Amino acid sequence: MPNAKGTVLFFHGNAGNISHRINYLAMFKRLGYNTLLFDYRGYGQSSGVPSESGTYLDAQAAWRYLTETRGIAPAQIVLFGESLGGAVAAWLAVQEKPGLLALASTFTSVPDLAAEIYPFLPVRWISRFDYGTRKSLQSVTCPVFIAHSPQDEIIPFEHGQQLFQAAPEPKQFLELEGGHNIGFIFMQPLWIKSLGAFMDENLKHAAEL
Repeated sequence: MPNAKGTVLFFHGNAGNISHRINYLAMFKRLGYNTLLFDYRGYGQSSGVPSESGTYLDAQAAWRYLTETRGIAPAQIVLFGESLGGAVAAWLAVQEKPGLLALASTFTSVPDLAAEIYPFLPVRWISRFDYGTRKSLQSVTCPVFIAHSPQDEIIPFEHGQQLFQAAPEPKQFLELEGGHNIGFIFMQPLWIKSLGAFMDENLKHAAEL
């Protein structure tokens, strides 16, 4: 959209690929925002082998495409991450200066999550991945929107609460309903209204600075 309020850079979770997130395009268009969806290396039609460092490199490449190739001002970009994608989005928010960061059903870190799933194993020492979302939030300087459901059966609700505590002001927390992959369906009207209002208010403020 030529008169969009801003652009959403979307980071999907570990399951599936961008073809499973097409509904987000309609949601953000309804809110007045353009959206860039991309697959990490090894996902969907993207070549390569998935890795933590690889997802960070892919995130930076997508950021450079928006800011350098498309000429979009960083303050007009929303980094939106779901589940694992939230960790990637939070990492990028530390490296760059986006207008806003939104995290949906995201964990504090892979070792934290693994320790809860496998409490009898020393997973904090043997985990191949870190994806330290909470650590990243301690260095983020943009507004943060966090959504999580108490019924999330994959990533405990407490992870969302801890991320909110670690996030800087201004920030907002939205409590969803339903499981990890259907929470947004149950809360869609409130989800769209709350996220849209937070994005509009904070991106407008960023553009005026």
